[in-house]
Amino acid sequence: MPLNIETFNNAVGGNAFYKAVTHPLAAEPARALLAKLRSSGPVAIYDPHNLLAAFDALFPLDRIEIAGLFVQDVSHIGRTFRGNAARAVTELADCHAPTVLVAGFDTARADQHIKPLVNGASMLSFDAMRLPDDMLSDKGRYLSNLNFATNFAFFRDSDGHHTRIVTANYWSAYGGRVGHIWFSLFDQGGKVIAQWKDPLPEANGAVVIDSREVRARFSLPAFTGQLFLHVVGAAGHDVVKYALDTYGDAEDVLSCTHDANSWPANRYAGLPAPAVDEEVVLWVQNAHPNPIAAGEIGFNLMGDDNVAHLNEPVGGFATRRLSAAELLPHARWPQQIEIRAGKHLVRPRYEVLRQNGRQRMAHPNVEREDLKLDEKLPQLSALLGKGFILPAPVLPVDRFRSIVLPTPMSTAQAHLPVKLVIYDGAGRKAAEQSFGNLKRSDSVALAANELLNGRIEGGYGHMELLYDFDAGQDADGWLHALFRYEDLDTGHTAETSFGGHVFNTLVTYKSEPQSYKGPPPGLSTRLFLRVGPPPLDTLCHLIYPASRDWHPVSDTVLMLMSAKGQEVARKQLQIACGGSHLWRFNETFNAAERETAGANCYVLIRDTTCRLFGYHGLVGGRAFSLDHMFGF
Repeated sequence: MPLNIETFNNAVGGNAFYKAVTHPLAAEPARALLAKLRSSGPVAIYDPHNLLAAFDALFPLDRIEIAGLFVQDVSHIGRTFRGNAARAVTELADCHAPTVLVAGFDTARADQHIKPLVNGASMLSFDAMRLPDDMLSDKGRYLSNLNFATNFAFFRDSDGHHTRIVTANYWSAYGGRVGHIWFSLFDQGGKVIAQWKDPLPEANGAVVIDSREVRARFSLPAFTGQLFLHVVGAAGHDVVKYALDTYGDAEDVLSCTHDANSWPANRYAGLPAPAVDEEVVLWVQNAHPNPIAAGEIGFNLMGDDNVAHLNEPVGGFATRRLSAAELLPHARWPQQIEIRAGKHLVRPRYEVLRQNGRQRMAHPNVEREDLKLDEKLPQLSALLGKGFILPAPVLPVDRFRSIVLPTPMSTAQAHLPVKLVIYDGAGRKAAEQSFGNLKRSDSVALAANELLNGRIEGGYGHMELLYDFDAGQDADGWLHALFRYEDLDTGHTAETSFGGHVFNTLVTYKSEPQSYKGPPPGLSTRLFLRVGPPPLDTLCHLIYPASRDWHPVSDTVLMLMSAKGQEVARKQLQIACGGSHLWRFNETFNAAERETAGANCYVLIRDTTCRLFGYHGLVGGRAFSLDHMFGF
């Protein structure tokens, strides 16, 4: 059973209470509070904000003698908790318990309200778990989302394998004050092996955390675990976005992936089954201080509800290497695996290891359980045009094989009526293929090269996965796919996955065209491109998808920024509506500009005329990486 706690609500965003009680620094104070409640005799509990059950899911109150449960909202009267029916707070005076727990933070006002009713009882609250004031971005309200701008990252430095996290101080653009990032590094067993804080750079400055430097800084042994990041001084965004590169001492070890989704979900999907020459490993990383019980994590093939469970616990904040073959030994590509995560994991990473020694890392995506089929979508083509578009690169066809695998990403998706349309760089249609009305259990991968017969004008382009309402009417707007890229010369592979959106139209539908900040429509671009250290080059594939005709060409600016956030150079770029542009950092910015920008520079991609979608990667001698970019 999943944890009985709401971690994220699509209407309001992340749940700050969840983050507050699972913060690494809250664990010991929470356990101390439990010990005090257990030893204090009967406890009356006042739960004015309905937070008690969520706390109990993480820190069970099973060994506490509850004298009574009291609530403020009359609609909550009668709800039960551990066999106790809630009564109105005005009846608290009849309880006479020696201890009263106020289930909330910032309880000074509530304490004052009920003080005449508690008959001199000792009063406790969740304020015992508060973080220090110097870790709060919004000191006026503890459960402000900005106080919990946190995230986890897979972090490894072992056996020639390293990790590098790159982001920027984008909070400064929203008025964020100068602050710091607090870090806690957990090893594979969940033990804290390093904690530190580094100042946030000046406005738009780069943030780089390299596992080799951390290991040397704290004289650490080899580790494979997770790094917790807490940004203090956040504004505008409570999400810590980053690019994560995995690289090695050997030049053929190179991969990249996106930031984690910092709110654990019950299910994830899009985990590919291994091919005959592969092992697929899911890195199970517990996001909570308490162990995951045996049987809480499981795998099943998409469309098959027979779940195979991991029948062993995973310790608090621990990392467990879980091979798909342990639970589903007969699963084979292109089958897909659904992850039953029970709200214990932030969006996890998986690694694919091939017999040829190559490996790659990517992430599955949150599978939503709150969606229903949208009967209006098939009738909206006159207004929304193409509607939801999922764009991805078609890399140069003489060197790469570009593959798409539609992936169900909602429990409502019993069928996926989808088609693939391929465009060259100028936005001209090059090929089209319908998948038909895929059943949930179907796993059909298509190679763009085969649809193109190995040829496309200009050598590259992009593909769009779209709803095919001629094949079926089932749609919910949560359209996802996995994209796999095979280097035909070296045998190296990269893969990425993402979801569709409505792009570049003034007509809005629900939250589309999505805007990262503010209401729809999102009609501008602000993308972050991290630049790899020499001798690696950086590639970027920018796509201009449009649900309806928009500006004929983009007005795109590539701004080369130093690590201090200062602009060094800029290049203008025009991309045809419905087209794309593939470029390399070393070819776009000359040697003098690159030298002036220096180490840890990055590129900010801006366009005030349209919304672009981007993919980025690194290129080495015999390896490359690719993943979708993030904006802010």
